[in-house]
Amino acid sequence: MKRKVLLFCLCLATVTTNGFAINITDTNTDDDAKKTENVPKKSRLTIGGYGEAIMTRNFFSDNYLRYNDAEKYKNAKSHGRFDLPHVVLFIGYDFGKGWSMGSEIEFEHGGTESAVEIEEEEGGEYESEIERGGEVALEQFWIQKSFSPAFNIRMGHIIIPVGGTNQHHMPTEFFGVYRPEGENTIMPCTWHETGISIWGRTGDWRYEALFLPGLDSDRFGRKGWIHDGAGSPYEFKIANAYAGAFRIDNFSVPGLRMSASGYIGNTFSNTLNTNESQAYKDVKGTVVIGAFDFHYNAHNWIVRGNFDYGHLTDSKLISQYNIGMPNASPSPKQGVASDAIATGLEAGYNILSQFSKLKDTEKKLYIFGRYDYYDSMYKTKGVTNYDWCGRNRIAAGLNYYPIKDIVIKGEYSIGLLKSNYNNEPSISLGVAYAGFFTK
Repeated sequence: MKRKVLLFCLCLATVTTNGFAINITDTNTDDDAKKTENVPKKSRLTIGGYGEAIMTRNFFSDNYLRYNDAEKYKNAKSHGRFDLPHVVLFIGYDFGKGWSMGSEIEFEHGGTESAVEIEEEEGGEYESEIERGGEVALEQFWIQKSFSPAFNIRMGHIIIPVGGTNQHHMPTEFFGVYRPEGENTIMPCTWHETGISIWGRTGDWRYEALFLPGLDSDRFGRKGWIHDGAGSPYEFKIANAYAGAFRIDNFSVPGLRMSASGYIGNTFSNTLNTNESQAYKDVKGTVVIGAFDFHYNAHNWIVRGNFDYGHLTDSKLISQYNIGMPNASPSPKQGVASDAIATGLEAGYNILSQFSKLKDTEKKLYIFGRYDYYDSMYKTKGVTNYDWCGRNRIAAGLNYYPIKDIVIKGEYSIGLLKSNYNNEPSISLGVAYAGFFTK
């Protein structure tokens, strides 16, 4: 299977990364520089970032047992939260002659970062250790060689552009106060891995093909499906299995982008807790994901949508294996579904466009609505299906842009669960920015 996956990746390469990074990768050749010597040169150093500050009031219980005994928590008091979901600093540099570098450091939630190790001198037990205060992640670090706009090679830690949110995850690229809930639940988001990417744009088409390490099946679970299988809880990334991913964007219709993306890779061998049992000798845990997303921006309307479907082979045996892992392991020790699904649609209209004095300014005020359906246990094979993992979600609100790079958001949403559970309404307010500080 490993050879098949590698062949798949190579085939893709003969056929887009984070949009934030794309803006700094258009490197001029020496001939181009001579033609434009009278034009002010852009700085070789690029600094930018994005960030979100959010306040939420949830009108449902946050008790972890609320799905086990829904009637008990039916009239629970509301609870509030303040959060900094993502604060990101981007630094890039153009070395010249087609070589460039990009890096992205992300601060999430103000939590605590820890690493997990197997202590060989203590009976092979898992041990967690706190390394530093605050949750800090290196989301990107890559070196790129650009041969032409149509062909670039990027090597290092890169965004995996599967689905609409992974490719377009800045807070100015979605209406909700939080990222779209469906994709953010069933897939890693933002999904970043160390690997190799080949990408380019020609005419109305943009492509990207990637080779990367596989996900780690021991961290799959019921609520997030494969969400926690990326990255690594260790001080290195296990790469006993490999994977391939791709993305194709089309811009043929003015104002419209249509995109298809996908992923395939084995996962079961990516663990430190190996098992030599004959029951698991043929288990691959192959993850296959297909996704479609689009973005329309014209006539004062912005409309976005996504559809994602994923399949995991050997889900029953992987669930059995994970449930039997040691308590101190990084595994949630839960069953995982064979199939997961997420689909969403949002539309917003700039109501300031109806006022002649405001329609040509940077100021914009979008009134929007959004619908999501997702289920991290859409199909199960020999694994208990938890109905609360599937839900509809409806949201409506406002996005106000006083200037292009800053947005103030307000949103009411409600998660609609099956009748034996309680619905989950909430109100959220947020302020966010996304932009570059150098030119």
